[in-house]
Amino acid sequence: MNTQTQKKQLLKILIGAAWIDGIIQVEERDYLKRMAQTQGLSDDVDLKSLLSELKPVQPTQCYQWLEEYLGDNPTTKDYQELLEALSALVYSDGDIQMQEAQLLTKLQLLDPAQDSPKSAFDKVIKAIQKVYKKAIDQKL
Repeated sequence: MNTQTQKKQLLKILIGAAWIDGIIQVEERDYLKRMAQTQGLSDDVDLKSLLSELKPVQPTQCYQWLEEYLGDNPTTKDYQELLEALSALVYSDGDIQMQEAQLLTKLQLLDPAQDSPKSAFDKVIKAIQKVYKKAIDQKL
């Protein structure tokens, strides 16, 4: 994904995140407009339509954009950029809604610095096996 496409995708995710609780707050709107200007995307037709707020972005669409942005193997840089931008948006109005907190939680689960889900699962299985083995040894 080229840099301009990535910036556009990030802004789409932020717009979706602003809608995730059903309404875009004034502070969120201001933040999104600043981001569009800063990124040189104020004149992008698709983003103008999304920023017009005529049609709300559904949470499923926001999550889909999030997954597309990060892909299967996100880089730490892409992840950090997304986390920082989303956090700034969510905290911009000083009030974190449950849906926004859930979005941040889901994003934290996608952190490439964490263990892969398979290795985490393996650790849980090994811990269960140890407990089971210890229980059997005590009965013998």
